[in-house]
Amino acid sequence: MAAFPSFRPRAARELGELLLRAMSPPSRLFFVAAAPLRARLRSSLPPRRLALSRSVAPPPFRRSAPSLVASVTSAAKDTPSPHIQPPPQPLSLPTNHSNPHLFRLRHTAAHVLAMAVQRLFPRAQVTIGPCIQNGFYYDFDHSQPFTDRDLKRIKKEMDKIIRQNLPLRREQISRDDARTRIETIQEPYKLQILNDISDPITVYHIGDKWWDLCAGPHVERTGNLNPKAVALETVAGAYWRGDEKNAMLQRIYGTAWETPDQLQEYLRLKEEAKRRDHRVLGAKLGLFTIQEAAGGGLVFWHPKGSRIRTIIEHFWKKRHVDNGYELLYTPHVANVDLWKTSGHFDFYQESMFDQMDVEHEQYQLKPMNCPFHCLVFKDGLRSYRELPLRWAELGTVYRYERSGTLHGLMRVRGFTQDDAHIFCLPDQLADEIRRVLDLTESILGRFGFTQYEIMLSTRPEKSVGSDDIWDKATEALKEALETKGWQYSIDEGGGAFYGPKIDVNIKDAIGRLWQCSTVQCDFNLPQRFELEYVDRDGERKRPIMVHRAIFGSVERFFGILVESYAGEFPLWLAPVQLKLLPVTDEARRYCEEVALRAKDTGLRVEVDASGERLGKMVRNGEQERVPLLAIVGEKETGSGTLSIRSRQDGDLGVVSVDRTLEAIRIAAERGTAFEAVDVVASEV
Repeated sequence: MAAFPSFRPRAARELGELLLRAMSPPSRLFFVAAAPLRARLRSSLPPRRLALSRSVAPPPFRRSAPSLVASVTSAAKDTPSPHIQPPPQPLSLPTNHSNPHLFRLRHTAAHVLAMAVQRLFPRAQVTIGPCIQNGFYYDFDHSQPFTDRDLKRIKKEMDKIIRQNLPLRREQISRDDARTRIETIQEPYKLQILNDISDPITVYHIGDKWWDLCAGPHVERTGNLNPKAVALETVAGAYWRGDEKNAMLQRIYGTAWETPDQLQEYLRLKEEAKRRDHRVLGAKLGLFTIQEAAGGGLVFWHPKGSRIRTIIEHFWKKRHVDNGYELLYTPHVANVDLWKTSGHFDFYQESMFDQMDVEHEQYQLKPMNCPFHCLVFKDGLRSYRELPLRWAELGTVYRYERSGTLHGLMRVRGFTQDDAHIFCLPDQLADEIRRVLDLTESILGRFGFTQYEIMLSTRPEKSVGSDDIWDKATEALKEALETKGWQYSIDEGGGAFYGPKIDVNIKDAIGRLWQCSTVQCDFNLPQRFELEYVDRDGERKRPIMVHRAIFGSVERFFGILVESYAGEFPLWLAPVQLKLLPVTDEARRYCEEVALRAKDTGLRVEVDASGERLGKMVRNGEQERVPLLAIVGEKETGSGTLSIRSRQDGDLGVVSVDRTLEAIRIAAERGTAFEAVDVVASEV
C-alpha cells in the first residue's frame, strides 16, 4: 500500500479545521480554496458549477459556526461565498389548533364550495365537508368527473358568493323536520348522515338559498373570507364512508387562509414539499422502492437505504440499553387466540390480515408487539423489587391498509415499530414517564428535531380502570410534561379507552408537523392477560403498563428524515460519506487502497469506477448528495493526499489522507464537527 505522508503541522491544522467545518451543518463558512484544485475543476466544469448551491434553508438542528480561526484571512471572512444565499425568513403559518378563527374560516369555505358546486351543477349531491389540517374538502356524488376547467368555474362562483357577503345562520330543528326537508330536496346521503348523528339537529344556512346539516362553527358572513386567500387544489376519488363497497364520490380539496400572504407561503411550502417527496428521492438516491410485483405497501430497502437504517437502529438500540432497557425479539405470527385475549381480534380486526391455517389451527400475522411482551412478563411470577421492567423491540408488524391509502413509507402494510413497554408500580409511573420524555428528546434531537407540539389526551366516556388510577396516571403525565418545561394542549376525552396518553408532533425543516412519538398508559392489557406482581405485603397486584414509541415506525420516520433533509443526510447518517474520484488508472488503484483503509475504520467511502470525465464524476457526486468528494490525480497519489470538495462549501484544498479520515470519523461520532475541531487539531 502506498505511504500516506502527513502535511506540516500548521498546514494540517488549518486545512483540518476547514475540512471539519465544511463537513458540519452549513455554517456560512467562507473558505480559501486551494489553487491546484480550482484550476483542475475549471478545466472540467463550466464556471457556474464551481460552487454548489443549496436553495433550501438547513434543518433546524444546524447551528451557526463559531468564530473562524486566525488562519482564515479577514478578507475571506468578510467576503460572502457566492453560492450561499441567506434563506428567506419564512412566514409563520397559523394552524386550526392555534387559531380558532382560521378553523371557522375553513369550515365556512367548505360550505361555500358546496353551495357553488350545486349552483353550477344542480344534480350534484353533497355528502360531508370537514375542515382539515391545511384547508377543507367536500365530497360530491356527480355523474361527470370534475375537470380543471370545472374547478376554475367553481372558484369563480365561490368568489361571487363571498362578495355577496351572505349571512350564515344556525338553526336548530327537530329530527322529523330535518327528514322532511331532506326528502323534499332529494338528498339521500343527508338522510344517512341524519340517521347517524345525535340530537340536537342543527343546520347552517348561507343566505336563504342553501343549507346543510352541520354542527358548526362558522364565521358570521361569507364576506369574512378573503377570496384571494382561498384556493381550490385537486379532485380525488373517495368512497362513501371510506368503504370500497359503497359509491365512489368526487372529493374537491381546497385551502383557505386569513390573508393572501399566508396562502402564498402555503403554496411555496407545498412546492418545497413536492421537491422533497421521499418517494421521488428514495428512488433517485437508491434508498428504497415499493415493488408492486410483490404487493402494495411492502418496502424493499436498497443498499444505501439499508446502510442508513442500520445506523439508525444501532443508535436506537445503544441509547435504549444505556437508559436501562432490555432488548426483546418476538415472533411475527401467533395463534389467533392471543389476539382474542388482547382484544385486537374484536376491536382491530378490520386492520388485520386474514388468518392462516397451520395444522388445523388459526395463526395471525401480528399487528402489534404488546401482547408478546405481556406473555414474556407472565412467564414467571414477578416481585415488586423487579419493577420497573423496561423492554424494547424493533418489531416488524403487519396491518391491512386499503390500496388507496398506501403512501410511500408513510403508510405501508409491513413496518417496524420502535416499540417499548414499561411495567411499573403506580408510584413509579411519574418517574418513568419523565425518563421516556428525556429519552425521546435525546433521540429526536440527534436527528435535528427540537421543536414539538404536545397533546395530552384524557379519559374518554367509555374506558376501563378505576377513577383513582385514571386520575393518578393523568397527573403523572402532566407532572412529567411540566417537569420538562414542555408546553402542551389537552384533548379532553381523547385518550384511548385503556389509558391517557401523550402525543409528540415534531416540526421538520420546512415547518410541517409529523405525529411521531407517543406515550400511553394501559390498564387494560394487564387485566386481560392477568399480569401480576407480588407487593411488599405479599399481595398480588396488577402492574401499570406503559406503551411508548419514539419514531412511531422506522419506515415512516425514515421518510420524514428524507423529506426534512431533502435527501442531504448529515455526515453521520450519509450512506456514502466520502467519494473518491480518480482521474487516472494509477489514481484508481490508490483510491481503492484509501477506500479499503477507510472501511477498516468504519467509514463509508466509495470509489467512482465509472471512468467518466472529471466533470461528470463531480456532477454525479452532487446528484447523489455525497457530503464530500475527493479528486485524486498524479499529485495526490504521489503525496498521499486528497483534493477535498465539500457539497456545502465547495473546494477545501489538499488534505492528507490521515487527516481526512480522522476528521470524518470524529465529525461523524459527534454528529456535528464543531466540538471536534480543537480535539483533532491538538492531535496533529
